[in-house]
Amino acid sequence: FVPQSRPRLFIVAVKRDYNLPKALITQLPSDLWHPTALCRTYNQLPKYLQEAWIWWHLPKPEPRKLLLINLIEENPDSVSWHTATETQRLLDLMMPLHKEKVEKAKKQNTRIVGTIYRRIRINDNGLKTQCAEVRFDQVSGCLRTGSGGSSRQFIMVVEGDQVRSRLLSTREAARLMGVPDSYKLPQGYNEAYHLMGDGLVVPAVSWLEKHLLSPLAAISLGFPNKTGLADADVAYAIPAHDIQYRLLERALSK
Repeated sequence: FVPQSRPRLFIVAVKRDYNLPKALITQLPSDLWHPTALCRTYNQLPKYLQEAWIWWHLPKPEPRKLLLINLIEENPDSVSWHTATETQRLLDLMMPLHKEKVEKAKKQNTRIVGTIYRRIRINDNGLKTQCAEVRFDQVSGCLRTGSGGSSRQFIMVVEGDQVRSRLLSTREAARLMGVPDSYKLPQGYNEAYHLMGDGLVVPAVSWLEKHLLSPLAAISLGFPNKTGLADADVAYAIPAHDIQYRLLERALSK
């Protein structure tokens, strides 16, 4: 959904007596939505939990067209570009494999954007050491909200022999979460970065809401299926605000 490495597990549960449309479930896990680790965990569950398990069926989203380079600000307000000395310090923290990545990027003679995290690794002498690890695959690392400096992500822009670096800006962090530029961010860097790092990717949740949560809510609220559509598609013919209003009305009546 976004150019960020951010795998997340969503668990959606319904009551046992729920009248589930066949279009919303599948008998076997899907390679797209149910990764190997999840299937392995399912196989280790007690039998009564396996019997209650539902493999939700969602359509395949359109291929993502947005790349990391499309999200980068040239003149960000929340951060400043590093000095040459600060950039060199990051390069000096890189192990040979990552230095080689930078050299390959230089040889492409075009603008290449990557991201960097500082991590603790074991060096050739068996000692813990801080390293800078870069990736140029047009996908950022996962936004994190730890209190230490190593949790902050840097970007590196390579254009021929010119190499620049700086912290990821707060607006770039928001874009990596699928948040539109019209969204007003907190003024402080830490507050804005933590807000994004603790959040959920907007397009991913929107997809889940459209293709699973709204259809389930429409059935729960008793919307009649007079559309001629399959049950799983009923919610698409019902304005989202109608479903939201009914849910709010039900919550307030309790």
